[in-house]
Amino acid sequence: MYHNVLLTTAAGLCLLSSAALASPTCTREPQEKWLSEEVMKQKIAEMGFKNIKVFKKTTSGCYEIYGYNKDGKKAEVYFNPVTSEIVENNVD
Repeated sequence: MYHNVLLTTAAGLCLLSSAALASPTCTREPQEKWLSEEVMKQKIAEMGFKNIKVFKKTTSGCYEIYGYNKDGKKAEVYFNPVTSEIVENNVD
């Protein structure tokens, strides 16, 4: 029985960690309603993000960047591509 509890706990932890790695859902709007990449990059710069190493579309309906925030800290940020609002902001 103790072995089954350990397996169940380990499986649950694996599910939690994989969920934490998944990108958030930012919008379900069609891409025709998204801001263009050029406009979005300008808005991101106006928010103070710089040295953007990665700018991409996610499969969950976001624009995602890897770069630095205005305080110079590494940031992984997910934006709603329709409103340009930050949906998730992970800072190191």
